Amino acid sequence: MTRNLPVNAGRIAEDIDALAGITEPSRPWTRRAFSPLFLEGRSYIEARMRAAGLETRTDAAGNLIGKRRGAVDGLGTIMLGSHSDTVPDGGRFDGTAGVVAALEVARALSDQGIELDHDLEIVDFLAEEVSIFGVSCIGSRGMTGQLPEAWLSRVTDGRDLAEAIAEVGGRPGVLPQQNRPDIAGFLELHIEQGPVLENEKKDIGIVTAIAGITRIEIIVEGRADHAGTTPMDSRSDALVAAAQLVLDIRNAAAARAKTPGHFAATVGEFRIEPNAANVVPSKVVLLIDGRAEVRNDMEAFSEWLDEHVIKLAIAYEVSIKSPMRVSDNYPTPSDAGLLKTLEKACETVGAKHRRMASGAGHDMAWIAKVAAAAMIFVPCKEGRSHSADEWAENDDIALGAAVLFEAVLDMDKSLKQENA
Repeated sequence: MTRNLPVNAGRIAEDIDALAGITEPSRPWTRRAFSPLFLEGRSYIEARMRAAGLETRTDAAGNLIGKRRGAVDGLGTIMLGSHSDTVPDGGRFDGTAGVVAALEVARALSDQGIELDHDLEIVDFLAEEVSIFGVSCIGSRGMTGQLPEAWLSRVTDGRDLAEAIAEVGGRPGVLPQQNRPDIAGFLELHIEQGPVLENEKKDIGIVTAIAGITRIEIIVEGRADHAGTTPMDSRSDALVAAAQLVLDIRNAAAARAKTPGHFAATVGEFRIEPNAANVVPSKVVLLIDGRAEVRNDMEAFSEWLDEHVIKLAIAYEVSIKSPMRVSDNYPTPSDAGLLKTLEKACETVGAKHRRMASGAGHDMAWIAKVAAAAMIFVPCKEGRSHSADEWAENDDIALGAAVLFEAVLDMDKSLKQENA
């Protein structure tokens, strides 16, 4: 279907292709935060920002920002952006599409001679993906004063995070005092990283919330015995009990996922002791990654798990320690007003849309803790992401950029009225 969009799809494709070319040759598409290739990508983005007439700077947290000044001082900042760093071997569109789409909004406004009352900032957030320092969303946390100070001392390859932030142009010494009370609203475009939009033939996903992420460690202890001489009915096999637990977790999560609100639980880490072919396993440590759009769903799942491990321990004659929450982040809802703005923008450009939660974390979750924020998804092929096979059609990204464009126009008017 041909649409008359307010954005230039060709420029979007040009920028995404150019950034895709800035990669480790043997590992497409790899441009890790804090690497020389990352800085090369940053240089390209900054040059494109300047060509679009934006004032560029790197803030204290190492975020690259392009600013388009508004007509009225003191109204605040409408912010758009995502991230340009990638995971290893997969990141042609993840994050990059959001940065380029945001930049295209700024260019399209200039093309059409539209002056906003609010300042507009286009942001490439630093290290949204899990970095070499083992932590993620460094830029969005740092911009808003939510970066734990202890993180700055994390060391990898002979340098700490503070040094690495300084190397990309940040000022780590002032990060604990950072805040951005001027952000009037934030929007982020991202590929879905799942198959829902493609399967339902929808153009845009309007993200209702970023799911909370809870990681739970469970330790199952049995007894090491000789695998060849110990009778099958005389064993305390930690692995057998743990294997049943993994299946039960999967089934419990699948049942909960059928209720309203996104829910998923995955056993992604699994360690066995002594891990020898001729020894009955004596210990298993497993880690559950749980994701919930509705906090009560995670609490109910945790209650079920606490009770279930007691039953399993008795049934399999093992010891199972009470599940321990290693980390626990609450869901982050999108701003209700911005959700309506995005729906209106979709109608304006003729985009078929649906509301949906994000099971993955994004920079938007951290901006949303201090300002009104929301995001949209565009389809990606077969839902593939964090993979060299990741792909999104340029027309889909351009349509998403058009939604952002219309949403920004709406925000500029409605936010001014609210502050009048």
